[in-house]
Amino acid sequence: MPTNHRAAYAGALIAALAAWIALSFPWLSGAVTIPYDAKAHFQAQLQFLAGALHSGQSPFWVPHVFAGSPQIADPQSLIFSPAILLAYFDATPSFRELDAYVLVLLGLGGLSIFMLGRDQGWHPAGALLAALTFAFGASAAWRIQHIGQIQSLALFGITLWLLTRALDRSSIGFGIAAGIAAGLMVVKPDQVALLASYVLAGRVVAHWLERRHKGFGLKNSVTPLLSGAAAAAVISGLPLLMTYLFAEASSRPVIPYEEAIRGSLNPASLLTFFIGDLFGALDPRVEYWGPSSPGWGNGDLWLSQNMTVVYLGALPAIAIFTIGMTRGLLWEREMRVYTVAWLLVLSYALGRFTPVFGAAFDHLPVVDAFRRPADATFVVGALMALQAGYVCHRCATGTIPPASWMMRLLEAALPAAIFIAALSIAAQLGKLDVAWKPISSAAGWCAASAAALGLLIGTGRQRPVLAASVIGALVGADLFVNNGPNESTALSPERYEFLQPDTKNATVRLLKDKLRRSPGSPWRDRVELVGLGYEWPNAALIHGFDHVLGNNPLRLKVITDAVGAGDTIAGPDQRHFTPLFPSYRSLLSNMMGLRFIASSIPIERVDRRLAPGDLKLIARTKDAYLYENPRALPRVMLVHDWQVADFDHLIRTGAWPRFDPLRTVLLDQTPAPQPGPPAAGRGGAGSSIALKSYENTEVEVLIEAPRSGFLILYDVWHPWWQATVDGEPVEIMRANVLFRAVQVPAGRHAVHFSFTPLTGAVAELME
Repeated sequence: MPTNHRAAYAGALIAALAAWIALSFPWLSGAVTIPYDAKAHFQAQLQFLAGALHSGQSPFWVPHVFAGSPQIADPQSLIFSPAILLAYFDATPSFRELDAYVLVLLGLGGLSIFMLGRDQGWHPAGALLAALTFAFGASAAWRIQHIGQIQSLALFGITLWLLTRALDRSSIGFGIAAGIAAGLMVVKPDQVALLASYVLAGRVVAHWLERRHKGFGLKNSVTPLLSGAAAAAVISGLPLLMTYLFAEASSRPVIPYEEAIRGSLNPASLLTFFIGDLFGALDPRVEYWGPSSPGWGNGDLWLSQNMTVVYLGALPAIAIFTIGMTRGLLWEREMRVYTVAWLLVLSYALGRFTPVFGAAFDHLPVVDAFRRPADATFVVGALMALQAGYVCHRCATGTIPPASWMMRLLEAALPAAIFIAALSIAAQLGKLDVAWKPISSAAGWCAASAAALGLLIGTGRQRPVLAASVIGALVGADLFVNNGPNESTALSPERYEFLQPDTKNATVRLLKDKLRRSPGSPWRDRVELVGLGYEWPNAALIHGFDHVLGNNPLRLKVITDAVGAGDTIAGPDQRHFTPLFPSYRSLLSNMMGLRFIASSIPIERVDRRLAPGDLKLIARTKDAYLYENPRALPRVMLVHDWQVADFDHLIRTGAWPRFDPLRTVLLDQTPAPQPGPPAAGRGGAGSSIALKSYENTEVEVLIEAPRSGFLILYDVWHPWWQATVDGEPVEIMRANVLFRAVQVPAGRHAVHFSFTPLTGAVAELME
């Protein structure tokens, strides 16, 4: 290029920054916030993490959902992510701060793709196009609420750039940097990170095959790759081990194939490569009519409307599906590995509609841990961003192969076929009246994009800054209009006021007031929030009370089997009772200390077994009917008798043996003999018990008893907890199916429970 390369790239980078600000501004301004999973799950996770750090507690165990859960092993806990910096510096991270974190991640991912293009000598316009479509195209825009996957996507872009530098320069430093980024990507294992890892492996193999001299690429890449692998192992080794052990003990160690393919991307969704709002996902005035909606007759597929949109912008679509395909640019040496990966990952995303996902499910490690092949659209969008940037680069540098009239006809026919297919489907489903507008709009954007490509071919070499500015302005405007804030990605922050730590919500304030106990009290009541909405179940993480259920796809299997805990309890129909927990008036409900139940509908319509007076209605708020269970037991108790019981049989049948929980504990094995006078009398008569302190990972109980017995802590049993009595280690026994108990001798004692995940995980692995 005649003009200074550095100035041209600087101009393109400024254009990228301007586009990032414009596209991010609705969220950065606080006018809207990222909804759904971002609030229901990740805002709660972030607030719990911040609250733990600023109160001097460990965030490794969370007592507030599912009767307790190993938070350090939860891949969505944000503990091992850059988000921990938000929690460290702010005790109450705001909605806007978490939104900014997500957008900064996307910006850094896009910047890395820009730098990758620059390193490869791309025209600034090509590098800019790749960066913008990576950060704001396809699932990066439409599924921004899935923060874990956004994080994996961004770290994929960063890792790809650093890995390419490490390979091209045989650099140990960049190898280590790539390893750190890759470690952060996989430490929260999800389907995006898994597929990205395969793409990165393919990039390494391609590097070895591209070298002219046999063995040169392999020889010079060994040290950077080993350095990166070591760095990745240091970052992710122990967290992945703990996640593996948690998953093995969870309700979903693997996903059945029949369930996984329900998340397949319907091939008709590929029309949204050109027509983003074809099916009405963006326009709130149009009822969504695309794949997975009732009109398609494929009720066995389950994807929300935002998961079916893969729009990257008209210019990337035109570039890839015309010049890129017809003139072989996608198969050039620089692009071949990305094109092969794109075809494979796209076929994977289509799930049951191609054989690729089935083969991957059967033969590739970890694929069966994830439930939606359509999650691959994150990686599909990233790879297409690279393809579009490369084609744009070739156009701008005047290096596209010449085309015959037949080839030019084909280049016009491919987009035309897309629009004809869209019109045909709309006509078949009787939706032409709502489809004509997005189809017409898309045709206009495609025409403008074709003109921009023509301008790029004519002026790219002579005026690179102007060319990049035109591309940036056009693509930025396109993405703002067609991938901008919508009901799937941006809602009013006021909608989630109850998730603010200082909320004025009447339901939350009433619950917190009712749950207040005097210091040392053995009571620590639990609550259940039934059907209050998708964002409510994890509110306990923000407000510090203990919820029997929660919102998380990963939870201990024993809690699911015994209590009926599902992924969430957003609607009252999602409260599934079990043989062991057949009703709110049940022994297990009382043992869990379930004192208060907030339900969106009268509780008798949720629990048909309740008789009048079983629960006491104590309040009615805008959100809920609030009930009290007067039979709830305290969190800690001292009993003197024991019985051995088959806990698996109890969970299956719900047939409790005859016993008094105030006097007797059920154990799954015979306890060691304990010296002391024989048990007599009822329960803990003559005894005293105080819950001296209760923190996330540390619980201390003071007891005084005239004879030996069993201290029961009604928190879920987990092998990574340890206990001491007066500083001496003791065994924590599984008690009353779900809970913890330790033997204590007669007299005055201090019992201390500690969560020790590192030693606990290693010990469990060695068993």
